[in-house]
Amino acid sequence: MNLRRRQKGHTEVYSHSLNDIMFFLLLFFLITSTMATPSVLKLLLPNAKTGIQSVKHPVVIAVTPDLQFVVNEDIVPREGVENAVIAAVAGQTDPTALLKVDKSVQWQEVVFLLDIGNKNKIKMVAATNLTKDNSGK
Repeated sequence: MNLRRRQKGHTEVYSHSLNDIMFFLLLFFLITSTMATPSVLKLLLPNAKTGIQSVKHPVVIAVTPDLQFVVNEDIVPREGVENAVIAAVAGQTDPTALLKVDKSVQWQEVVFLLDIGNKNKIKMVAATNLTKDNSGK
């Protein structure tokens, strides 16, 4: 007697309803994530008694290729740059200076200006041109 089956049974997993369940779960998480407001840090911000905002006008220090120093459109000799900058930032609480130095000027002149800012606690910001390199970055 041969009791073996001639056909083997095929097992099949029906996953058609899983697509619907995943879709509803995705919608549920998207909706709940947009409603949640992250409150990571709770800060008590200080109140101001006046509504006046201080407007910062940085002092512009320019150096031309022929080593002429210009402080706020006034040509100043190299020896008088520090006094002119101090006079320009007088009365400012957080003084800032914008350095516009020609690229042909040697770094010693830039260091000279940075040293003036460091001695007098003036923030120095260098102005540059935006150039696109040919590599496509």
